[in-house]
Amino acid sequence: MDLTTLFLLGLIISAIILLAIKNYPADLVFIGILTVIVVFGIVSPTEALVGFSNQGMLTVGALYVVATGLKETGAVQLIIKKLLGNSSSPAKIQARIIPPVMGMSAFLNNTPIVATFIPALQDWAKKYQIPITKLLIPLSYAAILGGTCTLIGTSTNLIVNGLLISEKGLHLNMFDPAFVGVPIALAGFLYLMIFGNKLLPKKETALSNFENTREYTIEMMLRPDSPLVGSSVEEAGLRQLPGLFLVEIIRDGTILAAVEPDETLQGNDRLIFTGLVDSIADLQTIQGLEPATDQVFKLDTPRRDRHIVEAVVSQTNPLNGMTIKEGEFRNRFGAVVVAVSRRGERINKKIGDIELKTGDILLMEAPRDFARRYKYSSDFLLVSTLSNKGTLNYEKSGIAWGILFGMVLLATTNILTMFQASFLAAAAIVLTGCVKVNEARSSIDWQVLIVIASALGIGNALEITGAAATIAGAFLGFAGNHPYLALIATYLVTWMLTETITNNAAAVLIFPFAISISAGLGVDFMPYVMTIMFAASASFATPIGYQTNLMVYGAGGYRFNDFIKIGLPLNLIVAAVTLLLVPLIWPF
Repeated sequence: MDLTTLFLLGLIISAIILLAIKNYPADLVFIGILTVIVVFGIVSPTEALVGFSNQGMLTVGALYVVATGLKETGAVQLIIKKLLGNSSSPAKIQARIIPPVMGMSAFLNNTPIVATFIPALQDWAKKYQIPITKLLIPLSYAAILGGTCTLIGTSTNLIVNGLLISEKGLHLNMFDPAFVGVPIALAGFLYLMIFGNKLLPKKETALSNFENTREYTIEMMLRPDSPLVGSSVEEAGLRQLPGLFLVEIIRDGTILAAVEPDETLQGNDRLIFTGLVDSIADLQTIQGLEPATDQVFKLDTPRRDRHIVEAVVSQTNPLNGMTIKEGEFRNRFGAVVVAVSRRGERINKKIGDIELKTGDILLMEAPRDFARRYKYSSDFLLVSTLSNKGTLNYEKSGIAWGILFGMVLLATTNILTMFQASFLAAAAIVLTGCVKVNEARSSIDWQVLIVIASALGIGNALEITGAAATIAGAFLGFAGNHPYLALIATYLVTWMLTETITNNAAAVLIFPFAISISAGLGVDFMPYVMTIMFAASASFATPIGYQTNLMVYGAGGYRFNDFIKIGLPLNLIVAAVTLLLVPLIWPF
């Protein structure tokens, strides 16, 4: 090997060490290595920065905006509510969530899907006393498996397709990966259904030991046009809310105490709930329920731009000794009190009739800048934000779904490329008001895009300098001259890199080697390219190889070994299916 090849190989090994052992941020490592390549003049800046104009990378960014539109309009949340139903068995809930999550992950970025499902599953686990550890790993695995089924299902597929376009002038169709991805997903589903409960740990999340004990009473109402009208209390999902209890219903001046689960809800019903602080905050996001106080609708700020804030009344608060109504709380502070807790106990009065005292804890709906404005004010002892989630814009959920289906249709029928369709969909999501410009901008994971673009530049440097061909030649010495052995070796190396660094980085780093290997053997490059695509998504044995694994790792209170125990057999299953089917569909 020449000095350039040794230098680049040393940089790649350094990247693996920094990511897998030292746990450095991936974007910092890859942009740092790319900087070294440019500074030492190994390739020109134009060649090194080619990844920042790669269509696959840019498509990933656009899809973040589309997925956020589905999340902010409540389109995904509505599906979650229907999916979970009233089941209390871990196996039944797994069977309910895995297929739909796979289906959604085939067309949406995995990260926002998992982020949306985690709190819903945590609530269900509390409600039915189910160990959350039985649910979150299957959630992440389902998202990964579903992502392998289409071209847009995972950023890895898009990146590999972008490399194919730039290197070979070829592109994959929307459902080309499905020939292998669907069998992989089916095999994964059967494995999780048969062995999931046996191999998954049974323990509660550590967070359950620190639940907030403050209780509030809050009054909510059903408008005549609420989608909950006509449903029973149980059908509406209000019977066994985690940390909440429906105390009574006030209907036409009559109090219905000891509410039965089959009680039919009617328009203008006023529902009295009591419960823990976090649960009260979550109650605000249920479609069809609104705070009974009309003060909420008098705030100038739209409900989507507000959040839930908790504040403690100080001794110097000017409303001390006055009721909330007398003190004109809304006019004075620009926020509306929706519940009050006193010494951790609920106060059984209408909000406006509660006389404020020092130490009362107020739960308020307020503009997003409220905490900043009053954090150091003498009116409150403490101000903290409980939920940054504004009210979901359910009215536009149909528009968001329509935009997604339109994007898929345009890309599938080849009317537009995936790159064009994704950017058109992202623009439509913003222009129709499904998300605001600021929300769209903040929804993009810029760190992921930097990693992808930098890794593409490194891969390009490997190819231009001939380092990829040299290393591939050495690699062929171990695989011999047998194409299938080389395919197995390609899968194993890609998989090991995925488990130790990131899926996108693994795919980009191995791609130039795979092209060189196929050229050296005199066979078609497609089986190697497709093998990289599936191997790079096969991150099941560690929590660090895939972002969704990291998300559920902390939320579920898992140990590292929990992933090895259930994930390693799934890795072997995916490897067997991939190495069996890829050579049949894309022959050497």
